[in-house]
Amino acid sequence: MGGFFGITSRRACIADVYFGADYHTHLGTHSGGMAAYDKKIGLQRKIRHIDSAPFRTQLADCLESMHGNAAIGCINDNEPQPMLIRSKHGAYAISFVGKIINKEEIIKKYLSCVGGHFDAMTGGNVNSCELVAALIDQKDGLTEGITFAQDLIEGTASILVLTDKGALYAARDKLGRLPVQIGKNGKGHAVSLESFPLEKLDFEIIKELGPGEIVKLTPGKMIQMKKPGKTKKICSFLWSYYGYPTSTYEGTNVEMMRYKNGSLLADRDKNQKWIKNLDYVGGVPDSGVPHAIGYAHKSKAPYARAFIKYTPSWSRSFMGSKQSERNNVAKMKQIPVTELIKNKELLFVDDSIVRGTQLQKTVNFLYENGAKGVHMRSACPPIMFGCKYLNFTRQTSDMELLTRKTILKLEGKKGLEHLDEYIDGSTKRGKKLRKTICDDLGFKSLKFQSLDNVIKAIGLKPCDLCTYCWNGKE
Repeated sequence: MGGFFGITSRRACIADVYFGADYHTHLGTHSGGMAAYDKKIGLQRKIRHIDSAPFRTQLADCLESMHGNAAIGCINDNEPQPMLIRSKHGAYAISFVGKIINKEEIIKKYLSCVGGHFDAMTGGNVNSCELVAALIDQKDGLTEGITFAQDLIEGTASILVLTDKGALYAARDKLGRLPVQIGKNGKGHAVSLESFPLEKLDFEIIKELGPGEIVKLTPGKMIQMKKPGKTKKICSFLWSYYGYPTSTYEGTNVEMMRYKNGSLLADRDKNQKWIKNLDYVGGVPDSGVPHAIGYAHKSKAPYARAFIKYTPSWSRSFMGSKQSERNNVAKMKQIPVTELIKNKELLFVDDSIVRGTQLQKTVNFLYENGAKGVHMRSACPPIMFGCKYLNFTRQTSDMELLTRKTILKLEGKKGLEHLDEYIDGSTKRGKKLRKTICDDLGFKSLKFQSLDNVIKAIGLKPCDLCTYCWNGKE
């Protein structure tokens, strides 16, 4: 997916932007970069790959080589960023988070209308950030240009611009699918996708931008350049999985949502007699853990960590370029606590079930270490649709999803006409889906959280949330 962080200040800010951007590492695995503005030097930029080493390691040289009182940093899963652009607006650095669904259509239209060109990447692809900049430069001002780009783009486009005067323009995507937060301290202003980097770097959070809202930031002022729109569709999956536990979006903290969600999940099991025979409840590390804690508290079953991820040297299982490499890393990371597994009846809560490949390996690992039985709970409803609005780390097509593959196994393509029934665990098809997954993956029982309970745990109006991956509704 990706994230960005920026500061405009009366003092040097390279170190703070470096750490602020690094705090978004959980959102991207491909590349990271920084750009800075200094009165004497002008704009500077550095980009590094972070698929084999984290942002903090790869960009450490920026602390010595870059200078300035205004800077931006970013993490992303796709094209290298930030970009330096020279246009009629002067020189500026730009970072973009989101996904452009109609990218090819925009490229063809742009090239045919203005006769311009793009710096082509491998395979002829165009950097989405450069495309956004090209759209911005069609208009006379940055605010008008950002608005034009967001209106033309189908998908999601949150944008951060650093000008050659040291000002920042921050724009939340037009439907607010991703958060953008503004902070302030005695020396200047900051912009961040996640909220906690602002607090950690001693900025007071003064505003969360509304959908499509644009602000201009200087060290002493925040000027609203465009008012927010009325329609909001923030990604629900941020709370369930992608968001960092210490962050808060739209007034709801991620960790607290997960506790509540787990509690609501346990409520659905409260009348099941077998719960009394559970030895332990645990979470599938790491984002499943808070959901499991909420489940354990509500169900009164003891919480335990039956296996631990070894993270000192195996930090992220998705860093390898090959699936086989990622699978091996994931295997090496899981260390069992045999005393908590052998001859035990265990219930695990995972944040979600997407492909099911890694979960299958985890269940096999538990049985190999002597588990008596493994029950599984998903903190999300069944995922039926691959996200088309955000570039997640592991982009998944519909037919790669465990639910879709299971439906095809049961009914063939005809089953895809009955997705609503398969989503609902109370229907004949819904029960069959869950039973088949149990049989295939070796669970003693399987339940998914209901969409109503996810929304209840988040605490926002249903109309303000994007739930496309679960119900296909835009």
